[in-house]
Amino acid sequence: MAKKRPQTKGKPHVTDGTIPVVGAREPCPCGSGRRYKACHGRAAAHAVTELVQRPFESLVGEGDWVALRELVPAATVELTLKDGLPDGVPSVTLATVLPMAWPALRRDDGSVLLGLQNDTSSGDLSRDLADTLLRALEAEPGNPVQARRAPVNGPRLQDVLDPEGAFEPVVHTGFEFWVPDFQEGGEAPQKGGGGRREGASGEVAASLERANAAAIPTVKLAGVDSAYWCETPGKNHLRWVMPHAEEKLLDALARLHAAGTSSLGEGTRLVGSFRAHGLTVPVWDLPSSVKADDVEKPAAEFAERLAAAFATDAPLTADERRARGGLTNRQVTLS
Repeated sequence: MAKKRPQTKGKPHVTDGTIPVVGAREPCPCGSGRRYKACHGRAAAHAVTELVQRPFESLVGEGDWVALRELVPAATVELTLKDGLPDGVPSVTLATVLPMAWPALRRDDGSVLLGLQNDTSSGDLSRDLADTLLRALEAEPGNPVQARRAPVNGPRLQDVLDPEGAFEPVVHTGFEFWVPDFQEGGEAPQKGGGGRREGASGEVAASLERANAAAIPTVKLAGVDSAYWCETPGKNHLRWVMPHAEEKLLDALARLHAAGTSSLGEGTRLVGSFRAHGLTVPVWDLPSSVKADDVEKPAAEFAERLAAAFATDAPLTADERRARGGLTNRQVTLS
């Protein structure tokens, strides 16, 4: 005979009127004594926001938002809020990743770090990030912000950020920006680990070392928008987030590919593309000897060829259709 499940006694484990999301078989935080899936988890399961295909649409730097979410290991961006910074908040910084995968952190000095590469609980990444940001602005200094399910009708990043504010990513060689007193240009992080950095201790120091060991060297190109060079064993890559409508972009890429003008120089080749947050990201393989500076001029020249390909509306030739089919067959959807 099965034992009767004990009832939870005492006050509910709720501090702000919101029931936290927990594992389906765990006790419901409301204190009912029932499992979460049989209590408040039922309503939460049905409160799924409709999937937003382009969560960063209309934000300044949409392509870079996508790149920092999916491609870039270590980067930061200073954000400008529509209503200005609240008292006691000297700055708000978007970061690709935070220690222990925190969604956000209110530092001791009151500044806010907002993590971008985190799991979210709804189909609208913009709404989830805005909810985390607003809670971070009100958090006590010195504390991380925990994940929660964002209100279905809550504000989005488009409602919170200044629509005319600059979005200028700074790509880092490691995650020392987690440490408040770190000065960019100091000791380079040691790939594969190394000593703990001054200013970091305990779990943050260990997390920093793990993150640095796993980081892929990445550089943002200066001459074109949202293009990122990265170094991997055996070959390097250029991954370029493009804002164009997918079908027209694939047609234009196919025209260039069929004409033999889709490469970025000798030994390079366009190998396909992937979708991420509603945008298409063409990918080139590069020889390991080709560094970021080496593709600046070829990328700018490719942008001119691509613009010319967009300017024609002639039907694709047989060769261009075959080239398009090859590119489409090698396309992957990340999100």
